[in-house]
Amino acid sequence: MIGKERRIIFMNEDLISAVVLTKNEEVNIEKCLNSLLWCDEIIVVDDYSKDETLNRIKNLELRIKNIAIKIYERKLGGDFSGQRNFGLEKSNGKWVLFVDADEIISKELSSEVKSQISGLKTETPVGFFIKRKDYFLGNWLNYGETNSIKLLRLGRKGAGKWIDRVHEIWDIKGVVGELKNPILHFPHSSISQFIKKIDLYTDIVAQSWKEEGKKLSWLEILIFPLTKFLQNYFLRLGFLDGVPGLIMALMMSFHSFLARAKYWLKST
Repeated sequence: MIGKERRIIFMNEDLISAVVLTKNEEVNIEKCLNSLLWCDEIIVVDDYSKDETLNRIKNLELRIKNIAIKIYERKLGGDFSGQRNFGLEKSNGKWVLFVDADEIISKELSSEVKSQISGLKTETPVGFFIKRKDYFLGNWLNYGETNSIKLLRLGRKGAGKWIDRVHEIWDIKGVVGELKNPILHFPHSSISQFIKKIDLYTDIVAQSWKEEGKKLSWLEILIFPLTKFLQNYFLRLGFLDGVPGLIMALMMSFHSFLARAKYWLKST
């Protein structure tokens, strides 16, 4: 076994499984898991957290009786798809819902998920896109790139696999629907945390590009970040979100620049 299983409970194939990836998520994990208690099991794949993440999960286990929580420890190794596919493999539900530790499933979304799944008369659709709404620096973002995000997070277990190391995609084969209610996202409690995450993700992106043999010109290093900012702040009306919208647009641009700068350094 790759991961360490702390609790094993046999589950029925018709149940809904939630998969959550964690790494030092003591601030977010309880709110996240509390929003998933309507599911039939929760699979936590932890990248060897060094804070109180696992203790808080175990404390939650002691307070609940109607849901199984299984915890695996598994090294991320710069591969988010590998981590998600591991969680998918360990899930027992016919349907699997992927939720990040800094996300919350609202009562409206959970009701919609259960209604959609129970109302299916055929084997289609095999998955559902879900919108995501970001809460950033004390404000809900209503514009910009983040407000237009739709993620394939709910699907039948055998419908497909996750691909790409970072900014990963669930590659599901078959008809896919879309839900109305969004996932509530609470990322980046501070600018410094945002920068740390950008640093981590761009390391993975740059290494992935190097292995793929991506061609990159100095002009792209200049143009892509600028285009990213203009797109987010002006074309997608990010300026209407005030200062948080400006900071988000700048950070997304910085992400684009840093990934390309790191790749250029790796390639020289």
